[in-house]
Amino acid sequence: MTHKLIRTPRARLAGVAGAAAAGSLLLSSCGLGTSAGISPSGELGPKLASVKKLDGAEIAVGSKQFTEQQILGKIAVILLQSAGGNVKDFTTIPGSAAAREAQIQGQTTFSWEYTGTAWITYMGHTKPIPDPRKQFDAVKAEDAKNGLTWLQYAPMNNTYGFAAKEATANKFNVKSLSDLKKVPKAQRTLCVDTEFANRDDGLEPMLKAYGIPLGSEIPRNQIKKLESGAIYAATNNGLCNFGEVFTTDGRIKVLKLQVLADDKKFFPLYNVAPVFSTKTLEKNPQLSDLFGPVSKKLTNETMIELNAKVDVDGENPSDVAFDWLKKEGFIK
Repeated sequence: MTHKLIRTPRARLAGVAGAAAAGSLLLSSCGLGTSAGISPSGELGPKLASVKKLDGAEIAVGSKQFTEQQILGKIAVILLQSAGGNVKDFTTIPGSAAAREAQIQGQTTFSWEYTGTAWITYMGHTKPIPDPRKQFDAVKAEDAKNGLTWLQYAPMNNTYGFAAKEATANKFNVKSLSDLKKVPKAQRTLCVDTEFANRDDGLEPMLKAYGIPLGSEIPRNQIKKLESGAIYAATNNGLCNFGEVFTTDGRIKVLKLQVLADDKKFFPLYNVAPVFSTKTLEKNPQLSDLFGPVSKKLTNETMIELNAKVDVDGENPSDVAFDWLKKEGFIK
């Protein structure tokens, strides 16, 4: 029996298959190593002043290794410390599988996780749910059986997308993937990575879903296959008019790319949410009030800006997290 493959952005998976074995060894033999460096902290700011202090509650924060997860992990570490928690920093765990296993085993009691990753990768479902609330509710209900509680998800959705230079988008009046039909056939040039181009739920099904099938509406010689990281520059310098991107990547802002709306909801949803061990949350119910306002502020635009500060400007994830929390009035 075969199953339809589902796209999971590779940065978020960070080597799930290989990390499963490595993560199992790491967890069973020597345990998790703490994150290098010391994260700054302060006191809760005016927007969280009414939240009851944690009074030394012990919370172990985990995160995956890629930039976005490092920033989110440090946001949690700094926020929890500022609220009076006794925090163990296990951010930057190598791989989604290892990070998930750490939380399942109770070595970490908090993480930021993506609804699509949990539903598809951890829970093994082959059909994503296109409504963000319904997808979240389904993940939350299923993970409750694992002793994990999902708090309110953020607006940000780090999924696949296609982007164009602003000048290109304006030239062809393109705002959504459906608008690609407006683009003259000879100008429908796309840069994609090899995996996406070859998957049975990747490029060809997407183009078919949007009524511009590969071959008849987009000549195959107008598809450029590149490494994922090279696509942003290739889209910016005109090698292709439209490039495959991750929707919260910092290079979108720096290169002034415009992400086209996935108006037919072809791609799975990857909204991020705070996930606590149920026992930790039961002992400290104020954690919901602590993280709720923070989650609401994490939009795609915000995450693109924060990612760019690390990946483009070379700032430290801890500093980026601290400055953002302070700017938003969550700490002082």
